[in-house]
Amino acid sequence: MTKPLKRTLGLWAAIAMAVGIVVSSSALVSLGEGFGIGGRGFLLAMLAAVFLNLCIAFSFSELSGMIPKAGGINHYTLPAMGPFMGMISVISGYLLVTIFAGSAEASIAGVVFTEVFAPNINPIVISLGITILLAVVNTVGVKVFSWTQIILTTLLIGSTLTLGFIGLTGFGASGEAIEMTSDFNPTGWGVFSLTALAIWLFIGIEFVTPMAEEIKKPSKYIPIAMISALVIILFVDIIFGFATVKYVPLETLQGSASPHVDAANAILGKTGLAWMGIVTILATTSTLNTMICSISRMLYGMSLEGQLPKVFSKTNRWGTPWFAIVFLSGLFVVFLLNGLTSSNSLVTFILAGCFCWLVTYFIAHLNVVILRFKYPELKRTFRSPLGLTFQFIGMAGILYVMFNMSPDAAMKKSIYTYSFIFLGLTVIYASLWVKFVMKRKLFEAMTMNEVLELTTTPSEPLESAPLVTANTQLAADEEL
Repeated sequence: MTKPLKRTLGLWAAIAMAVGIVVSSSALVSLGEGFGIGGRGFLLAMLAAVFLNLCIAFSFSELSGMIPKAGGINHYTLPAMGPFMGMISVISGYLLVTIFAGSAEASIAGVVFTEVFAPNINPIVISLGITILLAVVNTVGVKVFSWTQIILTTLLIGSTLTLGFIGLTGFGASGEAIEMTSDFNPTGWGVFSLTALAIWLFIGIEFVTPMAEEIKKPSKYIPIAMISALVIILFVDIIFGFATVKYVPLETLQGSASPHVDAANAILGKTGLAWMGIVTILATTSTLNTMICSISRMLYGMSLEGQLPKVFSKTNRWGTPWFAIVFLSGLFVVFLLNGLTSSNSLVTFILAGCFCWLVTYFIAHLNVVILRFKYPELKRTFRSPLGLTFQFIGMAGILYVMFNMSPDAAMKKSIYTYSFIFLGLTVIYASLWVKFVMKRKLFEAMTMNEVLELTTTPSEPLESAPLVTANTQLAADEEL
């Protein structure tokens, strides 16, 4: 049975969701790696990454305001480039990446928990327990999810910020700061080759957009949530990153599988070790919670459009897409049991995932450009400023980052290998499904009315873009 999604999430839940997906165990690893390679100059790569993500926030805000549906990027792509590109944008940029990143996140949490708190317990037991618990939380309703996410994000940000202030000021620290022998930016212009790594510190803020049918005021809350998340994360990462290089040598950070744990240990000793153990578990739990919630809505939306089997659009008595939640959580469990992801290859998987994610971001920018020309008169509750400036800058920046994924040649080769495997699998599936199951042309764009009408009607009236009138629709189609 398919029921309408319920509009219950407020602004704080939306911000918590945008922040919670980004501040993950893998992001903490990326932060330490970045400062280890670039020193304090890694801040420059972070600022470049924030600007690119601000461009992304503008594009997703405009698209979400036009098409406030649970399918997210897939629904934004259907009227611009058709079902084939829509499926690629979701499956490669989110589903495949999330399977690897999500299971790796759960694996890290299990390892850290057993190392710090319970060395006699098998780490896989902890990882599986966290995954199953979050699947249950998401299945029993979005209100339970929202409160869980708000609590997790508050504890996570508060703990990381407090630990960073202790390290930065030295007040309450038990460790000794090291002498800073390197320049502010030892890598020079080469620091911008770390932008791909820095992007992972902010990537995913748009995960709030698939919840558009469950957020009370999506046209206002979604842009505020994404931009607020960028500011919060940048501030916290600067504080903790500068505290890290104050206590841990750069070469130690470069060679560590868990540089954030090394930093906490150097600042507060065993207390810091336990504290960062808790932060790591909170980060993983928060990230997995948002992944399960948001991506299940993407799968739900794709099912409604015929891009996935209809079972993915089934909802339960609490109004949640239960099969999509169980399916996604089950994939995490399979990967955990088979040991297909581990912290040893985490940075490579992070950057491979980042490459695929950037493909999706490029598609999002392109959607805004196409829909501006295709539907110029359509009401937009949020309009990206300065015309299409941020879209073109964003696309140029994305291409630069994609060609400069890592300063290490061997790692760069591995990144591209995994990335093209992800994309290749997606292209094969999407082309076969669209051609033989949907029986449509690969790049046959849907009309705006079709996209808005074929999805479920929310439990409360949408305050965003109205249906396109027949005259507007015909005029737009004739232009093409």
